[in-house]
Amino acid sequence: MCCWKNSTPFSNDQPIYRTFFMALKKDKRKVLGEFFDDERIKTFLDFEPPEGVDADFHVLEKAYRGMNIENFETFIKFFLEDDRNLNATNSDGKTLLEVVSQHRLGEDYADVLKANGA
Repeated sequence: MCCWKNSTPFSNDQPIYRTFFMALKKDKRKVLGEFFDDERIKTFLDFEPPEGVDADFHVLEKAYRGMNIENFETFIKFFLEDDRNLNATNSDGKTLLEVVSQHRLGEDYADVLKANGA
């Protein structure tokens, strides 16, 4: 009989449980630790999408997932200057604004998108 079958390996109050599950949570407000100058931010415009994925949505999502809010604001400026589509959709037909609006810590990113016409 496996030790896991009739017992819980650890409870919610044990440090290993808290550490493991806290590590799984994503927090958009974290500091990424990298310096993003304008040239580095512009490199996000060049990411190639996987087959069948809208290129504009792909780079928007990459920027959202990889940048803090200040860098994301700068990215959106470059994105629009490059005549890209802020309302591009993913394979489910959702825009980045729709996706971000469902995230607990996506409000600031949604505000940037709305302020720029999304």
